[in-house]
Amino acid sequence: MKLSALSGKPLTYTEVGATAGNMPTGYHHLHKSSVIGRGRDRFETAAGQGMAWGMLRGAGLRVTATTPVAQIGAEVLVHLGPVVAPCRVVYVVDEPDRRGFAYGTLPGHAESGEELFLVRYDPATEDVIAEVVAFSRHATWWSRLGAPVTSLVQRRVTDRYLRAL
Repeated sequence: MKLSALSGKPLTYTEVGATAGNMPTGYHHLHKSSVIGRGRDRFETAAGQGMAWGMLRGAGLRVTATTPVAQIGAEVLVHLGPVVAPCRVVYVVDEPDRRGFAYGTLPGHAESGEELFLVRYDPATEDVIAEVVAFSRHATWWSRLGAPVTSLVQRRVTDRYLRAL
């Protein structure tokens, strides 16, 4: 699969942007976070790395993207071994204490849904928090057949995302 083949393809779900608020029914929901450091400098460093696909790359995934940093409309191929997951960035968070992006699945992805990768700064405690929020459901026969394994892989990769920055 090539990045150029993703242009114009529709997302595989209709609830675009739902990781920013109320998660849709009919999907598996995931929300995990971890304190990854303290201080404004740590936040700026982690947020910059995160926007450059750092949670994905730091988790050991190979990333090919149409842009060097996440921006709305950027298309991404995420490689986990032989599995290739095509996605498109659907929104970006760029606030003083929150930075990140969400991408949604495109045809050819084993799952259907959306995932948010976020770095937050809490001024009260000075904690820097990495956060992953997602909703998904199986989109292929083989992901449904291998549901126990694919769910385990998703949990493990999410834990690696949180340690990546």
